[in-house]
Order: sequence, then C-alpha cells, then structure tokens
Amino acid sequence: MSGWWLEALGWFGSAVLVWSLLQTQLTRLRLINLVGCAILIVYNAIVGVWPMVGLNIVLAAINIYYLWQSSRTKHDADAYEVLEVEGDDTYLRHVIRVHEADIRHFNPGFVHDPFTGDRAYLVLKGDETVGVVLVHETGAGTAQLLLDYVTPRFRDLSPGEFVFGPDGPFRRRGYRKVLTPPGMVDPYYERLGFHREGDAFVL
Repeated sequence: MSGWWLEALGWFGSAVLVWSLLQTQLTRLRLINLVGCAILIVYNAIVGVWPMVGLNIVLAAINIYYLWQSSRTKHDADAYEVLEVEGDDTYLRHVIRVHEADIRHFNPGFVHDPFTGDRAYLVLKGDETVGVVLVHETGAGTAQLLLDYVTPRFRDLSPGEFVFGPDGPFRRRGYRKVLTPPGMVDPYYERLGFHREGDAFVL
C-alpha cells in the first residue's frame, strides 16, 4: 500500500514530533508528542517498519505514564510547597531576574521594591521553583497582587491553587478579595474558583 497520502502521513507525524519538542509546557509537550507517536505507529505499521513501530509504542507508553503521573499530582498539596520569604531575599531576587523578560510579558507594569515589606511567596516542587507571588496588604481583607508568576514548564498545572486554595497562606491570613496586578495578561483566577467583581477576583 502506497501513495502520496501515506508519505504525507509519515511527514506529518514527524512534524508533530518536532513541534512537540518546541513546547515549553510539559503537559502540552507530552500530549502533542503522544499524538505524533500514534500517527507514526500507524504509518510505520502500514509500510512494515516494525522497529519504528516498537520505538513509537515505547515512546507513547512513556508519555502516557508521565501524563498520568502529572494528572495524579496536579492537585496534590504534598507535591508542592509554598514558602514565605522576605522581599529582599537573595534567591527571590535571583528568580525574578532570571525570568524578568517572561514576567514582564504577563505583568508589564511590575516593579519589584524589595524593601516595602510586601509579602513574598515561592512555590516549589521538590527543589525546583515553579512560581512566585508578591502581595501588598491593603486592609479590610483585601490583597493587591503585585506579581503572580508561574514558570513556563508548570504553567498548565495551576500551582497557584496552593497559594490561593483552601489550605494556602491567603486563606489562612483571611484575605477575602484579591486584586490582580495592574495590566496582568490572561488572569486565570476564575479557574481556581474565584468570581469577578469589576477588576477584582473574590475568594
């Protein structure tokens, strides 16, 4: 069995695999890679290249395993830790500096003044920093977010829920209203169960 459509299928599957490797978000990378593997399994089975069929079956199984593991720990508080640090913490300033360009893309008005006494939180998974939250207390149970940033690899896993969720530091401090950073691009708080009141997202 042959034809232009078969060659196109093989090239398309290869292109999908290459495209997957350009993704910065882990879950998206593995999902796209899984699709590419499935296409190439079909293609190589049709042309009878069985070693490549076996290889792509193994790669697909690896992707499925890690997708399952990721979904299992996505909402697991034991998988993440939220650490409160000082605003002038050396490591906090390092993280902000390393990710400065990406931070400014989503928070174009962000300016870090480490000496104002604002609260700062690092979200960790193991020894890897996956997020930074800086907040200014305005009183009356209101928190003005100065920065809410998640690194690209973990952006599709919503680690912010461990800051804003029922067991997170915001609830423990009694915040009832959260104001998003001025000019924040694509705020995601509604996905965490908040509702919008004008420019604010209410716990």
